[in-house]
Order: sequence, then C-alpha cells, then structure tokens
Amino acid sequence: MSPSDKRTTHFGYQEVPVEEKASRVAQVFHSVAARYDVMNDLMSFGIHRLWKRLTIERAGVRPGHSVLDIAGGTGDLTLKFSRLVGPRGRVVLADINESMLRVGRDKLLDQGVGGNVEYVQANAECLPFHDNTFDCITIAFGLRNVTDKDAALRSMTRVLKPGGRLLVLEFSTPVNPLLSKAYDEYSFRLLPKMGELVAGDADSYRYLAESIRVHPDQETLKGMMEAAGLERVEYTNLTGGIVALHRGIKL
Repeated sequence: MSPSDKRTTHFGYQEVPVEEKASRVAQVFHSVAARYDVMNDLMSFGIHRLWKRLTIERAGVRPGHSVLDIAGGTGDLTLKFSRLVGPRGRVVLADINESMLRVGRDKLLDQGVGGNVEYVQANAECLPFHDNTFDCITIAFGLRNVTDKDAALRSMTRVLKPGGRLLVLEFSTPVNPLLSKAYDEYSFRLLPKMGELVAGDADSYRYLAESIRVHPDQETLKGMMEAAGLERVEYTNLTGGIVALHRGIKL
C-alpha cells in the first residue's frame, strides 16, 4: 500500500492517518488532565453542570442498576450514578486516557466514593465487557474524540442490556446563525487564550474548538445511533444547540 492509499481521519481540522489519531488525542488529554475541571467551569461558565444534570435525569438509573460511564474523565457523572445505584449497583468509569482515569479515580476517592465504582482503561470502539451487561451507558463530551464513531456506537449497543439506554452528551451545531457566529468567535479567539493562561496549553483547546466543528450534527448522529441498532432515538438541543443530548434504547 502506498502512502497515498492510507486511510485518514479528522484530528480537528487536520487530516491524519487513522492509526495516529488515538495517540494524538491521548496527548491532548495527558496535557490538560490536571486542569480539566477548572477549564470546564471557565469555558462553559459553569453551564456544563446543568447539561450533566439533565443527562442524569434522562438516564433513568435506579438502585441496583449497572452503569457504564465512557470517557468518564474526572468522574462527574460517575459520582452521581454511584449514589443512585446504591450498594447493590455497579458503576464503571471507563476512559482510554490513563491520566484522565487517574485524576477521576483520585477525585472520587477523595469524595468517599468506594465499593460500587470500578475503573477501567478502555477504548470505546472495542469495549472489554460481555454482551448485555449494562442498564445504562453514558458518554459525555467524548464521542467526538473517537476515531471510528460507528464502531464505538455498535460496541456500546452490544454491551447494553435489552431495554437499556445509551445517552450521548456532546457539543453539536447551534440552531441560530447569530449564536453560531458568536460561538465561533468565542471558540477560536478566546478559548485557546484561556487554555494557555489556565492550563498552559493553547493548542489542545484549539483542537477542542476544531473537533467540535467536524463532529456530526444532531440529525447525522441520530442516524448513526439508529444504524448501530438503537431504537426510539431522540435528541434535545441545549443552550441553542451548542450541546445536544441524544438518547437511544436497545430493544
């Protein structure tokens, strides 16, 4: 195979060989892990907490459930789920990035989360779990970083129990042109500067802005979830479509 025949994928606005994307994304999150929570609050003005709260409400998690929090990062959703499932339940915080997983584990242990939470380093495209394992799966602000999103959605569907729910919380496409223009100005002018000042890394936050723009829009992602085998797929636009919450059920 000649170099020109190699398959490529998006890394922000760059086209890179498929086999390189995971390592490039890993480097981004190794770089920002220690300041990830601070930057989330700053760049979303704290609104990410409301987006995550709605995700928890729509998840329908109850005592005794098994939950998988993919790309769980610093554990915001896992913390809430661990309290909802109780001592008879199980929550798995999974992340492909060792640095993020370590930060999340330390944060949750500091908050007294213990026996019902497990930590697994895993790739969403090939989850290391048996079929029909989880009552609910969430992936918050992680799908856009996955190289093969279709494979990841199929993998998530496989490990869901029949009747289980997949919730995808992700940056999306603003529905208002004026909001979209203002959002672009913020994303490409202010966000990298904030990243440089707070996390010492402008490039990673420039990648963040670019990765959002090449992520599938609301209707495209809905179709991808349906193609993966999920039913009753619906989405809710949040903050004018800057973020969308998709939910599908495995029947």
